[in-house]
Order: sequence, then C-alpha cells, then structure tokens
Amino acid sequence: MTKRLYVGKVAVGGGAAVSIQSMCNTKTDDVPATVAQIRALETAGCEIIRVAVPDVAAAEAVDKIKEQISIPLIVDIHFNYKLALMCAERGADAIRINPGNIGGEERVKAVADVCRARGIPIRVGVNGGSLEKELLAKYGAVTPEALVESALGHVQLLNRFDFDDICISVKCSDVPLTMSAYRLLSERTDYPLHLGVTEAGTPSMGMVKSAMGIGGLLCMGIGDTVRVTLTADPVEEIYAAKKILQAAGLRKEGVNLIACPTCGRTRIDLIPLAEEVERRLRGCEKNITVAVMGCAVNGPGEASAADIGIAGGNGEGLIFRKGEILYKVPESRLLDALMTEIEKL
Repeated sequence: MTKRLYVGKVAVGGGAAVSIQSMCNTKTDDVPATVAQIRALETAGCEIIRVAVPDVAAAEAVDKIKEQISIPLIVDIHFNYKLALMCAERGADAIRINPGNIGGEERVKAVADVCRARGIPIRVGVNGGSLEKELLAKYGAVTPEALVESALGHVQLLNRFDFDDICISVKCSDVPLTMSAYRLLSERTDYPLHLGVTEAGTPSMGMVKSAMGIGGLLCMGIGDTVRVTLTADPVEEIYAAKKILQAAGLRKEGVNLIACPTCGRTRIDLIPLAEEVERRLRGCEKNITVAVMGCAVNGPGEASAADIGIAGGNGEGLIFRKGEILYKVPESRLLDALMTEIEKL
C-alpha cells in the first residue's frame, strides 16, 4: 500500500478512494472564467483541480480563485521557482513541479521549505517530452527506466531537504511505455502515484488510450489519483475518468449502462436511443445497471442482471426489470417510460 497524503481535504494514497483530477484550460489570471470552469468541473465530479501558473499574474490569482471554489487547488509550475513560493503563500493545496527544470538545488530547497512549513504536498511530475538530456544519453531514448530514474532522482533531492509529502507521475503519450514506467515505479517506491497518459488526443482516441493505460494500471492495483487528458472541454475528462473507474470496479456510484451492438434482428433505431439514454443519465448517481437492448432475443434474458431496461421491437418495446417483463409501450414513448422507471428506483 502506498503512503497517504492530503491535497486539501482529499486523501490520496494509503487505501483512499482513487480521486479524479482535471486541469483548467482558461487563463488562470482570468479569475471569473477560471472559477466558472472549476465549478462546472466540480458539478461533473472533479475532486481536485489544477491550474497553470506561467507568470506572476497567474500566481496572484490563486487566492482569489481559492476563496470561490470548494475543491482543492493544485498549481502547475515550470522553470520559475518563485511562482511556487508565491502560490504557496496564497493558499495552494498542492504544487506540481519538475525539480529538474526550476533551477539549482537551492531553489528546490526553497520550495521544499515553504511547502513543509505550510503542509503542502508536492507532485513530482516527469514527462517523456521533458526528460533530462543526461538520461536520454544514458538510455538512448525515453524508456521506463529513464522515466523512473528521473522521478526517483527528484524525490531523493526533495528528501535531502527533509521533504517527504510527495506524489509521483511518469507520463508520456506512448501507452505501453507509460504502463511499464508506472509498473516499475510501483515496485520501487511506496509514494502515491498520479496516473495519466499525456497528450492522449481528441476524445475518440484519447478515451481509448486513457482507458488502456489508466484502466489497465488500476486493474493491477496501481494508482491513487487520475487525470484523463483530452483535447476537449475538461468536463469530458471527468466523465471519461468516472467511466474508467467504474469499468475498473473502483466506483460503484453512477449508472452502469449496457447496450447491445445491434444486428440484423434490430427493428428499432437503437443507436440514437442509447446515446440519449446515456446523455440523460450523465448526472445520475444511482448505483444501478440500465440496459438498452435491440430485440427480445438479447433483451430481458441476456440483460437479466439489469435493474431496469428496454428491449426494442417493431415500432414498440418492452420495459423489463431483472429479466422480468413489466409492460409494452410504443417506440415513441419508450425513452420516457424508461426514465420514469429509473426515477422510481
């Protein structure tokens, strides 16, 4: 089991529930826009939020943002250690740095000192795209061993300055490489791990990469907090993360939607129906299984474990619960009938 730390009031590691993170894509110094986005993310299920702090204006906005949101705030710092100090003084709940790019050891020590004094954890975030030249020369390429050596070297530097409140990530855009790096890291340390496949892409491909990389590691028992990266509205990252955690068996709250792939027996326009059911149930937190099936062959019987479901027919459909048929309704009323039954559960 990994060590436990706290990002604000959210426990990370030590057997705590795997938490969901995202990152704002607003300009951090645009406080109203950033706060609005964070609130939307929180409504979607985000539990920890990160903002970029590229300059003094962004750092000066941290306390203004903090006082208007309810979830913990992580600041993302590169190159300028003074920005980390400013954010710590303004109430950041955690700091993400790559100690290798913020200057000499004295600068790392300054960050460690202020974070220790204020009880602020640090995430050592190593990316394949910013690996040290020495390690690239040593290993000849970005490898799992290079990523892990980089991360643990940064951790040892923080340890040297009596700092141990650490979370680690070793991300790159290559899924097998990322998974190998996290597996190796989990064997060599007990610090909590932040999972992610960086630069995963648009939702169509990014969701697949994240499900494979993050979901695969979670199924191995590796990972304490996750961030899905998508080239999309950050809210989509939250929905994706929730689905991954649910598929990995780590989240029970929320609807488990099952739907048949359709075939030549289907006599109902099932695909848009299933998409609309999914859309309507996005915010539903009931721990239920809902089935959207195309015909009587794979309807009540094959989806008999569903708490509620529909099976399409020719212009009509069946409403069933736990494999038992409740009643038949015209196709035009099928969706509304299903939603009515879900409300009863």
